[in-house]
Amino acid sequence: MHRVPSGLQSAALVGAMAAALLAGCGKKDDPITQAQQPPVPAGAAASAGVPAPGIAEVKAIAEEGFVYGLPIVMNYAVMYEFAIDKNSGQFKAPFNRIFNEARVFTYKDTAVVTPNSDTPYSLLWMDLRAEPMVLSVPAVDSKRYYSVQLTDGNTFNYGYIGSRATGHEAGDYLVVGPHWKGETPPGIKKVFQSSTDFSIAIYRTQLFDPKDMPNVVKVQAGYLAQPLSAYLKQPAPPAAPAIAFPKIDKEMVKTNFFDYLDFALQFAPPGPEEEAIRARLATIGIGPGRKFAFKDLSLEHKAAVLLAMKEGDSQVEKYLEAGQKNINGWKVGSLFGDRAFYNGDWLKRAAAAKGGIYGNDAVEAMYPLTKALANGEALDGAKHRYTLTFAKDQLPPVNAFWSVTMYDGKTQLLIKNPIDRYLINSPMLKAMKRNADGSLTLYVQKDSPGKAKESNWLPAPDGPIYLVMRLYWPKEQPPSILPPGEGTWQPPGLAQVN
Repeated sequence: MHRVPSGLQSAALVGAMAAALLAGCGKKDDPITQAQQPPVPAGAAASAGVPAPGIAEVKAIAEEGFVYGLPIVMNYAVMYEFAIDKNSGQFKAPFNRIFNEARVFTYKDTAVVTPNSDTPYSLLWMDLRAEPMVLSVPAVDSKRYYSVQLTDGNTFNYGYIGSRATGHEAGDYLVVGPHWKGETPPGIKKVFQSSTDFSIAIYRTQLFDPKDMPNVVKVQAGYLAQPLSAYLKQPAPPAAPAIAFPKIDKEMVKTNFFDYLDFALQFAPPGPEEEAIRARLATIGIGPGRKFAFKDLSLEHKAAVLLAMKEGDSQVEKYLEAGQKNINGWKVGSLFGDRAFYNGDWLKRAAAAKGGIYGNDAVEAMYPLTKALANGEALDGAKHRYTLTFAKDQLPPVNAFWSVTMYDGKTQLLIKNPIDRYLINSPMLKAMKRNADGSLTLYVQKDSPGKAKESNWLPAPDGPIYLVMRLYWPKEQPPSILPPGEGTWQPPGLAQVN
């Protein structure tokens, strides 16, 4: 299965949620049930005189609800690990405080799959209930790409700050919650509105080479986040109510998927295209307006729900496999965008989250990826050597930079290798050797191709290979990889060396 890389998803939690091999859907003593909106007592369905829908209808709604809710629950799981549970092993910083990662990922990093090793991350989880947040960015050298991706609890990418979107100048930007209706303060360049009360800002800052890290750290130090009241030097409004966030771990995800969805929906007012699915979910006890608690469904109904979730997950898997175009063995497409981009296509949104939650819009970055030759034969570093050749003047067309990153085909993690090289990217071109005709060949293999070719060597694992290109800020004029899957530039296929 091909995956879209994000570099942020938790491998354990994503695996647990995406697998949908569930053992039960809500026990009466589940701690999550006690943490969410006003509890509905056991037996409420009967006491309220509202029978649950028939088993076939429950199954259909649950299958649709799983596809709709998968990204929302996955996002909550990452938020819980990164911003709430200080003992999660993945905790970064509390809400409304920026965490800067002054390094790139290596083979030692195993908590996230398909990690980005090009751009050190900075992360900011925002609680927008009490007041908006002001995000300030410094002036950044025009040669250094950076971006701030704004993604809400619906996994909608609702805005960008950075090289492509707003330029390299310093600026202050306002991020507001779904209910905010205030005036734009003086000095604010742009207002971004999240569709949910909680949101993440993902900062990517280009690193040219290992010696460049101190310069990246200086840029990161200029990323500031503060509540609007502090920015305006005014008294802070009353704090938002405390929340008993339900604990999340991979076992509870298996048994409480719809309880987590129920909890998260209270912080996500529905858009017009969500009203119908929300109304159907309420008929089986999920979300605002429900007539009884989901946990009070009969055992027969719960069995139908389990089957529905597995079938919903199968839908997502099939979309991931077929939803992108195959070009010379590479999967090329785009699954990420804002509310208008999805326009109620919950299957596309679920596939995006499962493939690699928090991926960029196509205009910000494209991710061709492959595990196979153009003829479909699987790439295997234990059996073969390969080359990847870009014809003269046919390097990936980008405004920022491009890279080709190597992963273990089984784990989708970076691999240990004798030269500590996990990728080849455009800043490395000066040190690389061109062919006589001006083309560029990368040597994709387990062992060194020899000192003369080592500058162009991308070390491969001793087994299945997974390659990912990253094209940051792809050019929109031909030759271009855009529109996704239909562009005039196409990634070349790998060739097997005999």
